[in-house]
Amino acid sequence: MARLLIVGSLEGELGSAARVAIARGAKLGHAEGVAAGLERLRAEGADLALVDLRHDVAWLVQAMAAERIACPVVACGRAEDGDAAVRAIEAGARDFLPLPPDADLIIAMLQAAGAAPSRDGPIARDPAMTTLLARVAQVARAEASVLLTGESGTGKEVLARHLHAISKRARGPFVALNCAALPETLLESELFGHEKGAFSGAVAMRKGKFEQAEGGTLLLDEIGEMDPRLQAKILRVIQEREVDRLGGGAPIKVDVRLLAATHRDLAQEVARGRFREDLFFRLNVIALRIPPLRERPADILPLAEHFALHYARANGLPERGLSLVARQALLSHPWHGNVRELENTIHRAVLLAEGHEIAPEAIELTQRAVMEATPVPASPNAPPPTPPTNRVAALVGRKMEEVERDLILETLSHCLGNRTRAAEILGISIRTLRNKLQDYRAAGIPVPAAPGQMTPPLPVAV
Repeated sequence: MARLLIVGSLEGELGSAARVAIARGAKLGHAEGVAAGLERLRAEGADLALVDLRHDVAWLVQAMAAERIACPVVACGRAEDGDAAVRAIEAGARDFLPLPPDADLIIAMLQAAGAAPSRDGPIARDPAMTTLLARVAQVARAEASVLLTGESGTGKEVLARHLHAISKRARGPFVALNCAALPETLLESELFGHEKGAFSGAVAMRKGKFEQAEGGTLLLDEIGEMDPRLQAKILRVIQEREVDRLGGGAPIKVDVRLLAATHRDLAQEVARGRFREDLFFRLNVIALRIPPLRERPADILPLAEHFALHYARANGLPERGLSLVARQALLSHPWHGNVRELENTIHRAVLLAEGHEIAPEAIELTQRAVMEATPVPASPNAPPPTPPTNRVAALVGRKMEEVERDLILETLSHCLGNRTRAAEILGISIRTLRNKLQDYRAAGIPVPAAPGQMTPPLPVAV
């Protein structure tokens, strides 16, 4: 169940936004003002916060950053509130929601925050996925930990939400945390919470994700990126069923089912000394591997049709089907980015399409896949191919650190802020990438926000 916090009066147009979210299965929290909203975030957390511009959005964003509360904030107001909306965005708000609210836009914001509930569950037509879903249904009623593995973009969080939705804990909260998206110090506070005065900026007690997921399910995504010190703490929580808040004096009992997801081979990580063997065995009680999209070709077209319909409705565009040639292009593509790449491709195609159907001209495939695709034999009468542009020549005269910076930021934007995926493509460790991004922020260079995270405010000279 998605957790939405609305800050402002529910008697006006924000009440309409609340009703849309509830109709989609969201769990609603409400606060009349920003101070009360901060208290709700400390105690319960949220996947997304909608804040009326009549309140001090900037104060709330800054207070959340000071207390290490990672929740995207969306400022809400009427079109004539443009100046206030700009100030809120500059202060760190993720987005602006015009009022009266558009239902599709609210749903899209929930999806962008990684909190959109799914009524239909995963779309599966291929035998590889239908077999996996049957296994999920078999183990969903149990209480054992589950380890979800698979390449980036295969839909591990979607499967985790589906497992929760059909489990005995479905009425409880589903809480997800991307372990690769946060630095170690912030991740520890997010997981275990803290007491007042535990560190500079901890002005009040705050519950961590384990406590927020009480009676429900907690997904630790990209757990393979977690620091070994925190791995030891996670192991203790599993064994003792209790957590220690930072600065706390006594353990707190928790009742949570733990799901973990990773794109890495944790058995190999254990062999290399990068992951604790005892934690691996605790997590690997039930292992579910999600096959990459290229191993389940029968899912490509059903997923593409689903995304085409969804994004047409979300953007107020005509609902178009895929032409035969477009279908063939999708089926012949290797989909290295899996379902996430397919979704982005269809989203673009919906926006670019003209006529009564989506033609192949609207489907822009990624350059990497085009380069790796098998070349089509040329006709004997075809003109000679045009020599490729010399991209290296365009870099001459530039400093090495500038080229590296642009490459890192472009790759991060291509991955929609996903640090783990960007590090994979760049061939560097996630820790190296984080250090680079921290240097860029310190220099005042904008850095794409991680999925579900607020963009950190730029440093202010004193």
